[in-house]
Amino acid sequence: MKICLYLEFYKFLGGIFYKNIGTGLLSSYKNQKKSLQSLSIDFTEKWSDECNILQINTPWLYSLWLIKKARRRGKKVIIWSHVTAEDTRGVFWFNKYFFGLIKKYLKYVYNQADIVFCPSGHTKSLLTGYGLPLEKLIIQSNGVDGSIYFKNEQKKEIFRKQYNLNGLVVGTVGLVIPRKGVDVFINLAEKQPANQFIWFGKIYSQLMAKGVPKNLPANVKFTGYVNDINAAFNALDIFVFLSSEENQGMVLLEAAAVGLPILVKKLPAYQGWLVHNENCLIAENNEEVEKYLDLLLADAALRQRLIAGAKKLAGQEDIKIQNQKLLAVYNKLSG
Repeated sequence: MKICLYLEFYKFLGGIFYKNIGTGLLSSYKNQKKSLQSLSIDFTEKWSDECNILQINTPWLYSLWLIKKARRRGKKVIIWSHVTAEDTRGVFWFNKYFFGLIKKYLKYVYNQADIVFCPSGHTKSLLTGYGLPLEKLIIQSNGVDGSIYFKNEQKKEIFRKQYNLNGLVVGTVGLVIPRKGVDVFINLAEKQPANQFIWFGKIYSQLMAKGVPKNLPANVKFTGYVNDINAAFNALDIFVFLSSEENQGMVLLEAAAVGLPILVKKLPAYQGWLVHNENCLIAENNEEVEKYLDLLLADAALRQRLIAGAKKLAGQEDIKIQNQKLLAVYNKLSG
């Protein structure tokens, strides 16, 4: 068995499109490579006629060309549904104008696959709504690499010193785009002036997306991209994720693996694996976000209980556990 694992633009101009970004898509791709290595499955990151399976990560034009090529040559095709029309809204200024076109295009491309990996039941439901047949859709978690994301007191100390952090620090990790809840994060910080809030993640030009306000509360920092993501997680005491749409939210698994108490806003993508008051707190609205953050800041026992639940979740979602499910799919397709 040989798999062609492809992420569009990953190698283009030295990988310029994926430098200094730090997205869940890139983390998933790296997890896939590690999984194939762990399973001792031969793979290439460029097209090869020797491959049995083409595994696509982004359904863009060159990827579609490869899919067509693979099908003409009798290869099996897997596509990861990292992208839906719904999650493109609230990213860049122009995306909302192309929602219908994006949806039609994604339906067409995903229909070319033998198998579509859906990171959550929510994504599977969306694609079913696009008209994709159920037999193509398999729920497959992106997983988390516990060898990369883990508690590290030394890194915690270094980053807290670098960013002048003290006390109970509230923060998040990820792209600074409207969909991720930038406004809610800033408003939350305004309500908690005694605590520091920090967001580690790439900030896009205002030509691309709504920018960060120039006048931020004194207790808020936006760092831009950082190289050491594990250190960023370790610098925090409470992890908040205020996104309005996700296909899974890999960053939550990474925060869980580090051992952080987690606060999220309720989303369909979290159903079935995030459990309120067990491995996180789930807020129905912004008012509940404020209420639950108050509880987390005041109650050390609650934080410890949620940390224990989060670590258990991360263990269940570790790529070492997910590998066997992947192997079963590969074996079935290879026949």
